[in-house]
Amino acid sequence: MKFLILGTGGVGGYFGAELARAGVDVWFVARGKHLEHMLSAGLKVRTTHGDFTIPPGKMSEDPAKAGPVDVVLFCVKSYDTEESAAALNPVLHETSVVISLQNGIDNEEKILRSIRQGVVFGGAAYISARISAPGEITETGGLQRIVFGPMNGMANNRAKEILDVLAKARINASLNPNILQELWRKFTFITSMGSMTALSRLTQGEILASMETMDTVFAAMKEVEAVGRAKGVMIQSLEPEKVIEGIRRFDSNTRSSLYYDLINGKPMEIEALNGTVVRFGNDYDVPTPIHDTIYSALLPHHLKHLQNLSNQ
Repeated sequence: MKFLILGTGGVGGYFGAELARAGVDVWFVARGKHLEHMLSAGLKVRTTHGDFTIPPGKMSEDPAKAGPVDVVLFCVKSYDTEESAAALNPVLHETSVVISLQNGIDNEEKILRSIRQGVVFGGAAYISARISAPGEITETGGLQRIVFGPMNGMANNRAKEILDVLAKARINASLNPNILQELWRKFTFITSMGSMTALSRLTQGEILASMETMDTVFAAMKEVEAVGRAKGVMIQSLEPEKVIEGIRRFDSNTRSSLYYDLINGKPMEIEALNGTVVRFGNDYDVPTPIHDTIYSALLPHHLKHLQNLSNQ
């Protein structure tokens, strides 16, 4: 089974490297200095359970260089979804599976509209990992887990074959027949806790140490849950005790990708996260005052970074 990692950032880089280390046929798509270093020195991966390097080779900026692929781990930023999905068409065939491991809850629909062959699965990655230097991925905690499944809720033989490959690569993965509920579960957490690390500039450990701040995080989660229910999604409320237990599985210095994009002057996924909560809240007349505040505070940074990028 041949895999393509579309977006060799923290998530795609880590899971793709684990697959490649296990002997799976994997192609990595990256760009810029990150790709340059990968092509010259390989992909270095620093993890909580040991470091390793994937030698230079099957790495390119152009997905078409990989030829036909069976599985795509779709890991690009949400604002690049349509353009990146369209670039997959040369490598997809009738039974190809594209698994979105992105932030947000509507990426799968965008991918499906952009590809001509293959099927799209929803997916959620539970991991703290990022590009720590060009050609280098650092994983610092979490479950290192993937949950995925067909959007129609019916896991076919193809899904089970993918699960087997992931298991052989010692990746903690599972199939979920209700992947939409799983996507909303993660969406609830990252739009609330993840955005708070960007807004406050605090680590998850520092936020956890302040019950006043955690009360705001929990209130933000309730806003997302209310929006989801208004849309007809059967969402189970996140229990504060379990949320805290989950946060403690990460390194206390963990921050979200929103935070790192903010401080590094990069465009942010604010529209796909808090902006989506705000828009759905307006559509369904559900108050979202906390997400309104987060969105309005971070949006100008995103727009400024976009403008700076276009001026380069």
